[in-house]
Formats: sequence, structure tokens, C-alpha cells
Amino acid sequence: MQEKINKLRELNARAELGGGIERIEKQHQSGKLTARERIDLLLDKGTFMEFDKFVVHRCSHFGMEKQKPLGDGVVTGTGLINGKTVFVFAQDFTVFGGSLSETLAAKICKIMDMAVKMGAPVIGLNDSGGARIQEGVQSLAGYAEIFLRNTLSSGVIPQISAIMGPCAGGAVYSPALTDFTFMVRDTSYMFITGPEVIKTVTHEDVSKEELGGAAAHNEKSGVAHFATENDVDCILKIRELMSFLPQNNMEEPPFKATTDDPNRLESSLEEIIPTNPNVPYDMKDVIRKIADDANFFEVQEHFAKNIIIGFARLNGKPVGVVANQPAVMAGSLDIDSSAKAGRFVRFCDAFNIPLLTLVDVPGFMPGVSQEYGGIIRHGAKLLYAYCEATVPKVTLITRKAYGGAYDVMSSKHIRGDINFAYPTAEIAVMGPDGAVSILSKKELASSDDPAKKKDELVANYRDTFANPYRAAELGYIDEVIEPAVTRPKLIRAFEMLANKRVANLPRKHGNIPL
Repeated sequence: MQEKINKLRELNARAELGGGIERIEKQHQSGKLTARERIDLLLDKGTFMEFDKFVVHRCSHFGMEKQKPLGDGVVTGTGLINGKTVFVFAQDFTVFGGSLSETLAAKICKIMDMAVKMGAPVIGLNDSGGARIQEGVQSLAGYAEIFLRNTLSSGVIPQISAIMGPCAGGAVYSPALTDFTFMVRDTSYMFITGPEVIKTVTHEDVSKEELGGAAAHNEKSGVAHFATENDVDCILKIRELMSFLPQNNMEEPPFKATTDDPNRLESSLEEIIPTNPNVPYDMKDVIRKIADDANFFEVQEHFAKNIIIGFARLNGKPVGVVANQPAVMAGSLDIDSSAKAGRFVRFCDAFNIPLLTLVDVPGFMPGVSQEYGGIIRHGAKLLYAYCEATVPKVTLITRKAYGGAYDVMSSKHIRGDINFAYPTAEIAVMGPDGAVSILSKKELASSDDPAKKKDELVANYRDTFANPYRAAELGYIDEVIEPAVTRPKLIRAFEMLANKRVANLPRKHGNIPL
């Protein structure tokens, strides 16, 4: 018996060495943890249960039959995060550069299938040179099997991707199909075709970092949601994100006890919102004032900064926050911000996370580039997402809410459940200045002092129309509230909506304007 136990221990030790000491040291020298080190940090201590530790590839071409490392370049299994089950795979760059083989893909697919059966999230730690060329189409088939599972699992279980090294070619589509993508600065990159191919085909000279690094995908493309400083920072942020998410689409998001008084008043909000509608302010200051313990976990912080998305808690219960950002582009909606917020709204709706919408929007961004780029279609994505969402939706208009953007930002007319407004709210078809220029064109033309006359008309329009009271008279605003009572009002609204039941018409699926 002892002899057999010794053999098992020897095999375990071989598998855990991956590509060997030399390659592990090289991984560390490049500023990266190994696959097993990443899993140990990600999961609650001592909870990892590994699967398929002794699996080897089946390739017999190009001398591959002489190299059959145990585990074949990926570590897979299950464990706990914050006491809750998750499934995880971590590609091992020390084994064939983490390249994807038929058996490596089968290991990943196995835990993805188990995750759906158990109703638990999947977290993928990607660090791979791409398809294993020696296996040809079998490697490509492996990618497609993973993509299929990503798609069928979407909206059923949360799927998280971390790019912790290279991720190129077909490999990028699995992270793109998942719900949230993390990247590590300086050591991770994603692209369909590398710099060498681009230089050959288009004659553009670009580095890997410029083309597909964490900054490129967090700031420019919007492909990634988080840019982290190193492997440890990345994994700790994944753990924090998981604290807001339910296990699956049939569960409620996790409650976290707080000592922050649900009846706390916040008079400082009166100072944050300027009386002058043209003066910018930081909407994140508003979010932190009303959230439990001033904690706001922002998503896609560096992309489309004119809209803010992320998670907060109100009296211990997670909410998804969507907020215009007056400090950037006056908070107007454009192509990128519409797509960014639309996808986040759909994620929250899929996983029973109530939505808090904070509105200060002058409208959709005008311009030829926006029109040619499809602002109509992209703006419709956000509209579609809010219309379709059946989770509790609470909206607060802090200041401007003009034109179609008023409708889109979770208004009462697209099934906003509770709609609040501050006394500073201006709800109208357009701003007073533009409205007067159109409505009083003749009067201004015939005036002896057009500038003075316009100032008078603008002031009159603002008093008459650019306020929350006309909308409140019509029942479009449920209550006009003082800023100081924002936190208790929002908490009570979401508590009242806790048992909300509404269903959309039966259908296979809608046709969102992609």
C-alpha cells in the first residue's frame, strides 16, 4: 500500500511542477505568478479540489509524443470564494506556453459543464500562447467548444475572465463572451492579430502593449473592464467583485451586514450639486455619499467616462449603479457610453441585481462622427436594456434630464419603478437656451435688445418648465426629495420593491440592436 501511495505522491509532485523549476523561475522573473499560485490566492485557503490532474495530450506529431507533461497546460477544479462554490481554470504558461490542445480544452469544458449543473460561477485565468499548432484543427475545435459553453451559460451563471499573460487569436473570444474581463498592466495583452502580421498587412508599426495591453483595452476599445497593477491585485479584485454577485440567475445577490445607518442623512449632498446647471461636479461623490460605508466598486472606470457603472450596497444589499458623469462631456450619452451602460444593465437584470440610475444628462452627443458611427443604433441598446429589465429599478434625477436621454435613463415610461428628483432637476425636451431660441425666434428678432430679452425668456422658461414639478404633476416623478434624505429614500424604495414580480412576453429571445 505504501508503495502505491508513494507513486501517487510522486505523480502529484510531477504534475504540480508543470513545466519544471526553470520555467517557473522564468514566470516569476517576468512578474507573473504560476497557475497554481494564482488559484491558491483566488480561493479560500484549503478549499481547492483539483480535477484531471494527470490528463495528458494525445498528439503524436512533431515529436509531441515524447513530451507529455501531466495536466497538459491547465489547472482546473473547484473551491470556495467567500465561502461560496466557484469553478476555476488557470492556464499554465510553463507547459507549452499554455497553448490550447484538444485535451486542455476538454478539461476547461468539463468544469464549465459542472458549473452550469451546480449553478456556480466560472473564473478563467488566461495565460496562453494560443492554439497548439501541432494539433491543427483539433485545437480550433477545442476553442469552439469553449465558446459554445460561454454562450449557453451567459445569463445563467456569472463568468469572469482574467488576462494574466498573452491572449491572442481565437483565444480572445472566450473572454469577450464572458461577463467581466480583468487585465494586468505590463504583463497581459489581447489581440486578434499580432504586431508582426499588422505590419505586414497594413504597414502599421505598433508594440504588443500599444496594440492590446491593459491600457488599450480599458481606455480605448472597452474590451476589458478592469486594469490591475499585478497578479495579486487582479485576483483580490476578482474576489471583491464576487462579493456582489449571486451564484446563478435563480439566486439573489449576497447580503453583507453593515453598521452604516440606513436612516443616515447626508446634508453635504446639497453642496455637491451646483445650482448653476452649467457647472460640472463629480457624480461619484454622490454615489459614495449614499452607499454603505462609501464603498463603490466601479466597473470600466477608464472607458466612456461620461457614464459611470458599478456596484454598491444599500443597507447590505447589492445594487447596480448607472450614473451620468457631468464632469465628463457634461454627462451626455454617446456611442461608447450607451454600449457600456447597456451591457451592464443587462448583466444586472440577468442576475437579479436591482438597478439604481442617477441622472444628469443634457442629451445625446451631437456630431457627424456620432451619427455616422451609429449613435441611433448604439443609443437604442441602452434603451432596449432598460425596457427589457424586470429587476427593481429606482431612478433619481439630480439635475438635467433633457430630450430622448430623459426617456432612456430609466424613466417612468420605460418601466422605472420609483422615480425621484431633486429640486434642482430640469426635465424638458431641451435646455432653456435652445428652447427659447426656437420658440421665441420672432420675438427675439423684433426686440430692441435681443440679448436682454433672451435672458428674460430663458429665466421664465426655466421657472415654468425646467424643473421637476411639471413631471411630478403628471405622475412621471413619484416624489421630489431633498438631497439630504437620499440614502433612506433609496433604501426604502428598494425594500418596497423586493418582492416585485413582472415578466416579459413569452419569446425565444428579443433582437437587441447590435
